[in-house]
Amino acid sequence: MPLIQENISLKPFNTFAIAVNAKYFVEIFSEADLVEFLSSSLLKTEQLLILGGGSNVLFTKDFPGVVVKISIPGISKCREGSGVIVKAGAGVVWNYLVLYCVQHNLAGVENLSLIPGTVGASPIQNIGAYGVELKDVFYSCTAFEIASGQKKDFTYEECKFGYRDSVFKRELKGKYILTSVSFKLSEQAVLNTTYGAIQTELANRNISSPTIADVSKVVAEIRVSKLPDPSTIGNAGSFFKNPVIERSKLEEIQKSFPEVVNYPVGNECFKLAAGWLIESCGFKGIVAGETGTWKNQALVLVNHGHATGQEVYSFSERIINVVCQKFGIMLEREVNVL
Repeated sequence: MPLIQENISLKPFNTFAIAVNAKYFVEIFSEADLVEFLSSSLLKTEQLLILGGGSNVLFTKDFPGVVVKISIPGISKCREGSGVIVKAGAGVVWNYLVLYCVQHNLAGVENLSLIPGTVGASPIQNIGAYGVELKDVFYSCTAFEIASGQKKDFTYEECKFGYRDSVFKRELKGKYILTSVSFKLSEQAVLNTTYGAIQTELANRNISSPTIADVSKVVAEIRVSKLPDPSTIGNAGSFFKNPVIERSKLEEIQKSFPEVVNYPVGNECFKLAAGWLIESCGFKGIVAGETGTWKNQALVLVNHGHATGQEVYSFSERIINVVCQKFGIMLEREVNVL
């Protein structure tokens, strides 16, 4: 049975660096570990929280149950028709997987460089950046049902992906623990360089025929220039989702704010840049007690050292209210609040 510890600080296990404790804590390094743990009597009496890299969570209080840290390692690849399937353990750091794929000349995830977190969280959240989403390269994932301990492989269709969404955030929320994810990648790159500043940065480097390594490097550098390093200042990356609205709502906003940053997402819908909305309300670089917004990106909330989760949450509520009053848009938090 994996070691179950009591009264463990979760500050090292969440990128916001919020100082809270877990009643119980266990780290899982293999599927065998997980199968053993799922037979534990603790599951009958205690609340359960599955934790990957802790990069998408805001703790507002101590956790009164069992925190399960998934640290299953390993990356492997095999050929599948015209593509290559790469399988990674749920505990693999996401950017390590991206670097592995780039080094092996496997295209598809280069635009997702430097996204914080682990592989296991990637399909749950349907992570995305710079015009690419996890679902674009997803092949399958393996998970164990908490109630029965049974192993199941989920197909693309079964995951029901949406914008920063999947079946694991809806009807199957809290019912499965992912242990590995498989991705279908290509040795023939079809690059997506039209989103954000990628094309501009490539041009600044006089790169006219970029490789996936070029795109990955540029994306990483753009992210570093905009986003704070969690090792130096607590944060969870983008705190809010980019809202998706219908054309009629966009046209209404454009009457007063013609410069509103937006991107078409099909079916007469448009994605607004939440960071632009927040910055337009005067929140970029704001310090509010021990929390605030990052100086280079208003979409990122930070912990200046001793913020409580409740302080960060209250500040985010203030942002939501002001944006709603100005634009008639209700921002939705991307992080999980506990």
